[in-house]
Amino acid sequence: MIPRLMLLCSAALGMGFFVSAPAELKPWPENPWYWSVDGSPILLLGGSDDDNLFQWPSDLLLPQLDRIAAAGGNVIRNTMSDRQDRGFERYPFRLLPDKRYDLTQWDDKYWQRFDRLLAETAKRGIYVQIEVWDRFDYTDQRGQAHWQRHPYHPKNNINYTTETSGFADRYPEHPGANKQPFFFTTPNQRNNWVVLPFQEAFVDKLLQHSLAFEHVLYCIDNETKAEPAWGRYWAERIKRRAKEAGKKVMVTEMWDAWNLASDEHRHTFDHPELYDFVDVSQNNHNRGESHWKNFHYVRNYLGKQPRPMNTTKTYGADGNKFKHTDQDAIERFWRHLLAGAASIRFHRPDSGLGINDKAVRCLKAARLLESQAALWDLEPAMKLLGQREENEAYLAAVPGQAYALYFPANAKTTSAVELDLTAAAGALTIHWIDIDAGTRQGEAEIEGGAPRTITCPGQGNFAAVILSQPNP
Repeated sequence: MIPRLMLLCSAALGMGFFVSAPAELKPWPENPWYWSVDGSPILLLGGSDDDNLFQWPSDLLLPQLDRIAAAGGNVIRNTMSDRQDRGFERYPFRLLPDKRYDLTQWDDKYWQRFDRLLAETAKRGIYVQIEVWDRFDYTDQRGQAHWQRHPYHPKNNINYTTETSGFADRYPEHPGANKQPFFFTTPNQRNNWVVLPFQEAFVDKLLQHSLAFEHVLYCIDNETKAEPAWGRYWAERIKRRAKEAGKKVMVTEMWDAWNLASDEHRHTFDHPELYDFVDVSQNNHNRGESHWKNFHYVRNYLGKQPRPMNTTKTYGADGNKFKHTDQDAIERFWRHLLAGAASIRFHRPDSGLGINDKAVRCLKAARLLESQAALWDLEPAMKLLGQREENEAYLAAVPGQAYALYFPANAKTTSAVELDLTAAAGALTIHWIDIDAGTRQGEAEIEGGAPRTITCPGQGNFAAVILSQPNP
């Protein structure tokens, strides 16, 4: 579903041309669990083969964006990360002849790449969820030496020393240990006025570019364990800068805890005045019923002040370090779809499917379902399912009118559940979707007025949209 396009002048970026851009996202007033554009709801779905696509050269980036859009994708994740993973990544600061960086000057190519990503996604109606800080950029864990190379390391810049900055030479622990003082600089933390001005300048520079576009969401961190004051400081600054530019932006924080009932997540959940949506990506480390229930814990917790729930990292790929499978990814995607997620994206390889063939077919299948049943009209309705084994089927419905049913792949048998159709008078039509093929699978009729057995047409991943038939 592509929103109405509008022309947006990018002269503020010094680019000197016009680009077409999707209109801004806002929580939908009629159902604020979902995003809306120009007053109409929109479902964000996507996948990509990297977290920081803005760093990619054009000959890789443009085909990737085309593939996402052709599959029905309309959202990507973009960390502002500069880790030297592929060899073509750049840092945001100017490199001097003595091989040190000046944190008061910018690397033009870094920011040109960022502009290009924003312009090219805008042309394709693809929304961008930015993550401002990625904790893995500032660590030496597992001998990766990202901190050793980074411009913020005192030995690599001309602007401060180890003594004045308070930074150590090495940070070998996993960043989840939260030992890196880079994330303690704000006034209500350690008030590090040597380093903080350079961080502020980076965020202001980012906004100078991104605020010229309407299709951007802002997330402060990647799976952080930082103190709440860190995220609050940057969320408030981003909102203040946007207001000064005459704009209102949507901001969130992403916490590390896999359990969404953890106190960490409440720093976002309990502050709708600061965080306009929530990102529950870490739920995707969970499987089966616990994955579904964990998500619904948040739905219930936010019930009095609902907001869009984004899941920008759907984990799962055969052979990855977490021992999650391709099937895990597909199931997580579809459980979140029926549970009411506002934005769902496959994580990059090797921890996710990215935008491989399975991800493409999954996106196409989800758009087929959406074309027949508006997900924002449905509510999770597991109580209507009977004769169901654990993780056998998931349901969202408007009882009597529309039912969306997902059957995860079952290698042992053909799944079948009882669906209570008591509220549905007369005949209904079952529209089957083969998720693994990304195609329609055929139709069948069923009578309402009582519980009925719904049998999956195969042992793969299937969805069924069951709709009441109009009166003759």
